[in-house]
Amino acid sequence: MKFFVDTADTQAISDLNDLGMVDGVTTNPSLILKSGRDILEVTKEICGIVSGPVSAEVVALEAEAMIAEGRKLAEIAPNITVKLPLTWDGLKACKVLSGEGKMVNVTLCFSANQALLAAKAGASFISPFIGRLDDIHIDGMDLIQDIRTIYDNFGFETEILAASIRSVNHVQDSALIGADVITAPPEVIKKLAAHPLTDKGLEQFMADWAKTGQKIL
Repeated sequence: MKFFVDTADTQAISDLNDLGMVDGVTTNPSLILKSGRDILEVTKEICGIVSGPVSAEVVALEAEAMIAEGRKLAEIAPNITVKLPLTWDGLKACKVLSGEGKMVNVTLCFSANQALLAAKAGASFISPFIGRLDDIHIDGMDLIQDIRTIYDNFGFETEILAASIRSVNHVQDSALIGADVITAPPEVIKKLAAHPLTDKGLEQFMADWAKTGQKIL
C-alpha cells in the first residue's frame, strides 16, 4: 500500500519522507490556507521533496476553467497530479487532462457510481472520503469495498486513494480491503507505530536493564 501524506506542511513531509513513509502528497485549498503560503510556491517545494505524485487542486467550478487551471498546475513539476472535484464538469476536465497525459485525482467521492464514472473518464486516482461518510453514520469502508469490487470486475486501472482518514483503524481497514493508497495527516501516520503493549513492554525492559547496572556505551 502507498502512503500519501495529507498536508502542505513541508517540514512534516520532509520528516516522514526521510523515513521512507511518503509515496506522495495530497493538498487542497484548506491545507494551503493552513500553510499560509502561496499555492504555486509551496506546491513546487513539496514536489522537490518527494518523487511521487503531488495532488494540487483546482478551484474553478466550470470545466474549461478547471482545464486551464489544471494545465497551469501541471507546469509546476512532472509529478503534479491535478485534483478535480467529482462533478460533471470535473469529469469533463478529467477526460481532457488525462487525455493529455496528465495525472488526475478525482476527489470528493461518496458513491461507487461516482467512482465508476471517474474511472471511465480516465482518472489516475479516485478519492473516496471515509471520515466524512462516518460523520453521517455511513460506514466509509463499505464504499472502499464496493469500489474495489467494481474496479476489479472490469479491470479499471484507476487507483483507489482512501481519503478523509481519521484513525489508525481507517488505515488498517483500507489495507485489508485492498485500497491502493491512503492519504492521511502526519499525526495519523505516526500513530501507526503506537500500541499500549509496546509501551508496557519497553517500560519493563528498561526497568530490568536498570537493575543489571550495565551500560552498552
